Formats: sequence, structure tokens, C-alpha cells
Amino acid sequence: MTIQGITETDIANYLANTPGFFERHAELLASVELANPHGQRAVSLQQRQMEMLRERIRGLERRIMDMIRHGQENAGLADRLHHWTRCLMLVDEPADLPDVLVDDLREQFQIPQAAIRLWDLAPEHAERPWAADIADEVRSFAAGLTQPYCGANAAFEAVHWLPDAASIASLALIPIRPDAASPVYGLLVLGSPDPTRYSADMGTDFLTRIGELAGAALSRLLPEPV
Repeated sequence: MTIQGITETDIANYLANTPGFFERHAELLASVELANPHGQRAVSLQQRQMEMLRERIRGLERRIMDMIRHGQENAGLADRLHHWTRCLMLVDEPADLPDVLVDDLREQFQIPQAAIRLWDLAPEHAERPWAADIADEVRSFAAGLTQPYCGANAAFEAVHWLPDAASIASLALIPIRPDAASPVYGLLVLGSPDPTRYSADMGTDFLTRIGELAGAALSRLLPEPV
């Protein structure tokens, strides 16, 4: 809109760069009326500014509440991770580690189903259920994972390690290594009947930490270096 060569932008720039204008013309604040976005009644400029401030405050309050909620959730996750890690550290017999790891992980993080398979272990562990033979394809798949896989149940063989494989709609597959530079020697499977529990677009940082801790703890089952 243009009035005798002056545009709305010119007016806006003038008001923005002349803070004393409304001090010299205070009566305008009360006399200028604007449309009320929440009804048909017109409101003064001052009232409209107050409404805008209230809306902004409400938005900030919502953001603060979200931050508090996320902080509480993160604190809860940290507590459960601490409890799980402590349980692993207190295991005396190395052969008990896989069962303790899976059972406590499932309990702490409310995971419907979980299982683990390990390979290339010390000979004394060869007859354990979690050291049962698996297909070479599974080993190759696990070795190729640079981060946990999350997504739909695509008929992975590893799903059949779970107690009720038919009910699984989504799962996470976490490679087990003693450290980042060493070969994979196991695969941890987390399954859920909820198709959104483990989705392809979810972050995997936390699951990666789970894999790192599991890999370090279970390394007690590997053969002694020659």
C-alpha cells in the first residue's frame, strides 16, 4: 500500500527507528484499534500488544515444560542405564553375564523381548544356549553393522532367537564388539509388537551405548590373547 509516495515499509521503518514517537504521541496507543484475532471486537494497540505478549509467554511456558519433561526422561534413562551397568559389573561368573545382561536390560527398559547370540568365544562356553551355532549370513550381517539397525521385522533370522518371534513388529539389532576397532562377536536383539517402538528414523546413540557397554562386559567370554 502506498500513500502519496510513502509505503507501509517506510512507516514501519520510521516507527522502528524512532522509539520516542509513541512517547510524544502516547494518545495513539489508546486510540489506534486493531482487529481482534479471537473475535469480532476491535481492540486497542496496547491491548493487542498485551495479547501478543501473553501468547509469547504461553509459548515459552510450553517450551519450558517440554524441556523439563525431556530432562526428567533423560535423568530416568541415565538412572536405569546406571543400574544395568552396575549389575553387569557385579557378576562374578563370566558365563552368567549374557543372561544377566538380557534379563536386566529387558526389565530396566521395559523391552518386551530380547535375546543375544555370541560367537568366537573361549572353548568352555561352546555349549551355552547363547553360543549356539548361527548362519554365516547372520555373522556377515552383524559384522557389516556400523550402528544399530532399527526398523520393521523383515524376517531376520535373529528374530527367531526371541521367545515369541511371530508377535514382533519392530526390532533393534545391536552389534557386539569389545571395542570400536575389534571384530563383531555377537548380536543383541530387542523386539516389540509395537511397530513404532523401533523405527528406521529413530536416533541410535543410546542403543550404540548399550552395545558398547555390552561388548566390554561380555569380552570376558572371549579367548585369552595368545
